Amino acid sequence: MAQVSINNDLGEWGLSTDSGERARLLQSPCVDTAPKSEGEASLESLGRGTTSTIGAIFIVVNACLGAGLLNFPAAFSTAGGVAAGITLQMGMLVFIISGLVILAYCSQASNERTYQEVVWAVCGKLTGVLCEVTIAIYTFGTCIAFLIIIGDQQDKIIAVMAKEPEGAGSSSWYTDRKFTISLTAFLFILPLSIPREIGFQKYASFLSVVGTWYVTAIIIIKYIWPDKEMTPGDILTRPASWVAVFNAMPTICFGFQCHVSSVPVFNSMRQPKVKTWGGVVTAAMVIALAVYMGTGICGFLTFGAAVDPDVLLSYPSEDMAVAVARAFIILSVLTSYPILHFCGRAVIEGLWLRYQGMPVEEDVGRERRRRVLQTLVWFLLTLLLALFIPDIGKVISVIGGLAACFIFVFPGLCLIQAKLSEMEEVKPARHKSRLNT
Repeated sequence: MAQVSINNDLGEWGLSTDSGERARLLQSPCVDTAPKSEGEASLESLGRGTTSTIGAIFIVVNACLGAGLLNFPAAFSTAGGVAAGITLQMGMLVFIISGLVILAYCSQASNERTYQEVVWAVCGKLTGVLCEVTIAIYTFGTCIAFLIIIGDQQDKIIAVMAKEPEGAGSSSWYTDRKFTISLTAFLFILPLSIPREIGFQKYASFLSVVGTWYVTAIIIIKYIWPDKEMTPGDILTRPASWVAVFNAMPTICFGFQCHVSSVPVFNSMRQPKVKTWGGVVTAAMVIALAVYMGTGICGFLTFGAAVDPDVLLSYPSEDMAVAVARAFIILSVLTSYPILHFCGRAVIEGLWLRYQGMPVEEDVGRERRRRVLQTLVWFLLTLLLALFIPDIGKVISVIGGLAACFIFVFPGLCLIQAKLSEMEEVKPARHKSRLNT
């Protein structure tokens, strides 16, 4: 069977053969949905990756940590305090790790190498299409969130450069939020989103990790040695209701969602065994938990109930250390947007080719025109929505709900279907053994 995918060549994905620690985190869906024969499955098994256990832990941590870090102090406030936030995260962590292990188990059972292909093979066509549509919507919403984050951080930086008072509106058109977001998006994001290759992924990964750890360090330091002008609001010690606790779940799901990229990482390992993978994801989630808890607890205790949905907005604009953190976040988001857009575009392309019953486009010109059109429509829609939905909390609540589908719903459906298939295979075997006796 011909594996039909976009950017299937390893070089196009920026994989470094020198380090040996890279995996294809994002892959396009297979257009040919016929089940693999045993021979084809064995050929694929020969193409296992070279990622070590330590490398896999790093990649999963990198896939997990990101801009969602900024919303965790507000999640602790929503949950009703430190105790409620910690309890909620610890409880959800069990299901998050279980979902990652289930996906690895189903990937091994179905001989599929991406999240959407596993769901398609195990749960059937309808659930597979639903999964791909959910991935497209999720990546679309995350791109909107990234543009809002850029605008939030730029507002603070521009306020210092223009020497505008805190909370005052922009006095000039060139410092207006809508203009600055649009200018940044057209100058940096659009040119990075149009190409067919995303070889810059390795640099974006490094930048994202550095920025995340720096932001966490700054928030913890600012809690230990707070500035005089920062006065916290009310420090909640208990949730108003159980409903309030669960309102924090979308933010936590958005932060810990690395399940879509986990299946390619599992298959990139030198020894892709479910038991080994369980240790990998447990270690990775513990590291991510430490980062998120440090940020969430210290950010919440610094500002209390007055904390902004984006915690960096709560700090004074003049703080240079926080300004560096804002610059890190902007650079990280600028390079992360094209990667997420690539994933969404690949899914849309796969759905289109499958709907049309078409093979990979042999005419390079037609493929390029279709890719440019998809990119422009995606880019303009996300930009327009980001300009008119300035509240990052609203966007996070929506895409956090979709992230919950990748963590809970689809892995659960895959496990149920996999076990039902095993039971169907066991029944004929037992019947045959009884006849022989």
